[in-house]
Amino acid sequence: MADSLSVSQLQPLAGYVLVEPAKSQKKTASGLYLPESAEEKPQHGTVLAVGGAVMQDGAEVKAPVKKGDNVIYKKWGGNDFKVGEVEYQFLKFEDILATIK
Repeated sequence: MADSLSVSQLQPLAGYVLVEPAKSQKKTASGLYLPESAEEKPQHGTVLAVGGAVMQDGAEVKAPVKKGDNVIYKKWGGNDFKVGEVEYQFLKFEDILATIK
């Protein structure tokens, strides 16, 4: 199913954002290439879509980011979702740690 989808068809539900993680570096600063097993997934990326606000403790919580923002998120936060060859992240609002300006 994910192969017939396009990322533009994905709309996160309330309380979630869709992020395209930055590309992981496969070459060190000194020019050495790392095997894929040694790579860590990046913890930053670009917001592609934002879900609506959620109610939390009786208050409305709106998304802390907007489409196009570059963000840093928790290492173990979110859920991976692959569309074609690209893996995206669905993150809860609270999994986002900072925006990159």
